[in-house]
Amino acid sequence: MVALLKSGRINNRLLCELATHKDFIKFLTDIEVYVDGIASMQLQNLNSLVDTIRHEIIERCRPGEDDPHLRILQVAHIEDNEYFSHMIQDDISVIIRDIRSVHKSDNESAPPTTISEELKQDLKDVADLKGSPLEKQAALYCKRLGINYSKLSDAEFLQLIHILEKSKFFKSYVAQRKERK
Repeated sequence: MVALLKSGRINNRLLCELATHKDFIKFLTDIEVYVDGIASMQLQNLNSLVDTIRHEIIERCRPGEDDPHLRILQVAHIEDNEYFSHMIQDDISVIIRDIRSVHKSDNESAPPTTISEELKQDLKDVADLKGSPLEKQAALYCKRLGINYSKLSDAEFLQLIHILEKSKFFKSYVAQRKERK
């Protein structure tokens, strides 16, 4: 374990958060119960009891194959692998959801919106601006770069246009910039 921690192959911070989570002991206990087969014997006993009752009902009452009571006894059979897989999955799901919610605003975490959603909103905002197509396109570039377009002086606007004209993606318009209010 020490070699693994020193290797850098795993996220030690995340492992520590996992191990110190309030439900981690329950998670490990549930794994231990499954691995050691502690509850498997009891599940097998319960399944055997359900099977015995089911066979007894069949022998005494001769119900049809579609009898709802027989179906209940049939589905009441518990497979220990499936049961413990669900239980352990539920344990780890609670832990990782809690850890994820703590880290939603971290720099390393994905942003709450996608780039396409942000671009769609930026296009909508720029479309609502008054001005020429050139001004709108410049405003979109500024918005995507985090520059407050409305605070650009006329000289800065002209410099921006001059720089953007060097891009193969920038459409050149003959229109001049109007006075902004």
